[in-house]
Amino acid sequence: MLHRILAVTAATFASLAFTSLALAHATVKTDTGVSESKAGAYETYRLQVPVEKEIATTEVRLIVPPGLRVGTFQPVPGWTRTVVRDAQGHITEVTWRGRLNPMEFQRFLISARNPADAATLSWVVHQKYADGSVVRWDDSSEQTPASKTVVR
Repeated sequence: MLHRILAVTAATFASLAFTSLALAHATVKTDTGVSESKAGAYETYRLQVPVEKEIATTEVRLIVPPGLRVGTFQPVPGWTRTVVRDAQGHITEVTWRGRLNPMEFQRFLISARNPADAATLSWVVHQKYADGSVVRWDDSSEQTPASKTVVR
C-alpha cells in the first residue's frame, strides 16, 4: 500500500513539474500584467524570461513588433543591452547579454508607444543558452508560442 501511495505521489509531482515547465515560456505583458493595450498609447512592457533547461541562459533577443516605437529601457544589473535600428532610427531588435541560472527568471522592462491603429503585436524572443542552443519563442510550434498583445 505504501509503495502505491509513493508511486501516485511521485507521478503527481512529475506531472506538476512538467506542467509548470510547459507554462514557463518567455512572455511579454504590460507592466500591469495584461495582454491588452490602447492604440497610440505609451506603455511599459515587461519581457519575462525563465530558464527552462538545466543550463544558464546567456542571451535574450527581442524582435520588436512592427509599428511599436521603443523609447527607453530599465537597466538590468549584470546584463548589457544592444539595439538594432532601421533606416529611420527606430529600434527593431534588442539583445540583452548576461547570465541567468537554472530555476531563475529575469524581467526586462521597455517603454514604447503602441501603433496608432488596432493590431495584434507578436513578440518574437530568441533565448540563447550557455551550450549555444537557442529556443525561438516565435509560434514555429505549439511548444514555442510567441506572446501576443492586442492593441485596440
